[in-house]
Amino acid sequence: MANEKFELPIHWNDYEDIAMGLYEKFGDDFSESKIYRIRFTELLEWVLSLPNFAGTREESNEGHLEQIQSAWVYEWRDNQD
Repeated sequence: MANEKFELPIHWNDYEDIAMGLYEKFGDDFSESKIYRIRFTELLEWVLSLPNFAGTREESNEGHLEQIQSAWVYEWRDNQD
């Protein structure tokens, strides 16, 4: 996307922005139950690979990853019709 360089950086506590990015990346590949079964090691890598993500691996923690999972589930639910 050409506008990515104009978007604000995303940090670890931007749970909703991260969840939207993950939903955009994976769509409906992951249902609610599958999202909650994702290993944190995988989730960490996916978050770090998101465009405009400015956080570091060292800044991550289990609390952030849990919040991201929950926000991703809500994002997934919002997109189900």
